[in-house]
Amino acid sequence: MQIAAGALLAWPTLGLHVALDPELFLFLFLPPLLFSDGWRMPKRELWRYRGPILTLAVGLVLFTVVSAGYFIHWLLPDISLPLAFALAAVLSPTDAVAVSAIARDRMPGPLMYMLQGEALMNDASGLVTFKFALAAALTGLFSLADASLTFVLVACGGLAIGVALSWLVGRMRGWMIDRGWDDPAAHVVFMLLLPFAAYVLAERLGASGILSAVAAGMMQSWVDLLPRQTSTRLLNRSVWALLEFAFNGLIFLLLGLQLPDIISAVVHDQPTLWPVLFWRCLEVLAIFLALLALRFVWVQVFWRLRVLIDNRLGRDSATGVLTARACWLLTVGGVRGTVTLAGVLSVPMLMGAGVAFPVRDMMVFIAAGVILLSLISACVASPLLLRGIALAPDQATKQEVQQAWKSTAEAAIRALEADAPAPGDGPVDAAQAAMATEVKARIMSEYRHQLEVFNDTSEAQALAWRMDQLERRLRVSALRAQRLELYALRRQHKIGDDALRQVLSELDLIEARFSAR
Repeated sequence: MQIAAGALLAWPTLGLHVALDPELFLFLFLPPLLFSDGWRMPKRELWRYRGPILTLAVGLVLFTVVSAGYFIHWLLPDISLPLAFALAAVLSPTDAVAVSAIARDRMPGPLMYMLQGEALMNDASGLVTFKFALAAALTGLFSLADASLTFVLVACGGLAIGVALSWLVGRMRGWMIDRGWDDPAAHVVFMLLLPFAAYVLAERLGASGILSAVAAGMMQSWVDLLPRQTSTRLLNRSVWALLEFAFNGLIFLLLGLQLPDIISAVVHDQPTLWPVLFWRCLEVLAIFLALLALRFVWVQVFWRLRVLIDNRLGRDSATGVLTARACWLLTVGGVRGTVTLAGVLSVPMLMGAGVAFPVRDMMVFIAAGVILLSLISACVASPLLLRGIALAPDQATKQEVQQAWKSTAEAAIRALEADAPAPGDGPVDAAQAAMATEVKARIMSEYRHQLEVFNDTSEAQALAWRMDQLERRLRVSALRAQRLELYALRRQHKIGDDALRQVLSELDLIEARFSAR
């Protein structure tokens, strides 16, 4: 729908055109999206499924670049072999955000973690390979040994720079917090600038800016656990959720704006429009089917080899036995998205002074077509493949959450019991001591209620759940009555806009907390 909206705006009737600088486009869109992917990826699951993830993210990318590159060159001889490799490389990265939205949380956990980890890692491997292939196409020089060594140095340098810069920013934020400079807006600005800084610094030093942005995001997910930063984390998550949603949507809207010009450029030297466009679409379909077949073959071969090796070594396979349905889910789950589009639109328009880049429009047309076909196939196939799958609750995660709540509640109760006036607080009279005892008892009762909620017996859990639901309903009802009264006070001009916003914000946060329980 976003692509269609952009194409409609760019149609000759409305004629909205946006000129894109490829390098600026790459700089504006890729660092924050990759940073967000690294931040969001669960690290424990990434390590647990590191074998299949690395195989999909690195092995499948190289397999796709070589196999699909030769196929594209054979199908379209106008695209030279280095450019075919570059196109295959930029078509390799997948977008797990798209498939998770399509699956609507019905995808089995291990498969979803593999797709997320693959998308995180192959963004970097695919785009770095794309840059090498593009440089070979522009210069005509390529050495496999030099490229391999350079790839390792560039990749390790990018990872090191991203981790170091993110750690330094975290230390600087901690230093600011210790001195009372804890304004959430200022810290969120640091987070917004960090992916761009990591990308630019790495590129300036000759390392991979792409991997630097990913590493900075992964490191920041640990650095973000700074104390006294609750308000900053809440604001940070909201800002990044909005930014990621807007950037993903804007990229597809920009693709739609370019689509009429791309189509006209592809068929501009042809005597007829629709027959040529039809054959071009068939070529895109053939490339997409080739990518799908390569992915299916790779998943099948890797899984069978992995299980065979694990059986020979007498150990349990970390990935389990791959069923036919799971294989197809991993295959159609390789949805192409924003990274592919941002990468292909970063292809320079000129090779030199006044010399147009060859077949750039054709490359963008193929990438746009593959993205559309992968999205459509996932939208159609994933719900069908997921039909009838009843996901069992993640018992391990559920137990970890319960243990965390119980342990933190017990720690809070112990802290309240041990609470005593500070030495400099002066004498404490009987009234103040009684008031402190009453307040502590009130707070401790809430934590004891949490312990009852996570009691192991089913009867205690059922009783606590009923009490919790009743309390939630009464509190939400009271909060909404407060909000209506607040609106009435504003209509009667008894309070101003500043007071309205402040009280309304607090009421919204309290209601959100109880509504999420």
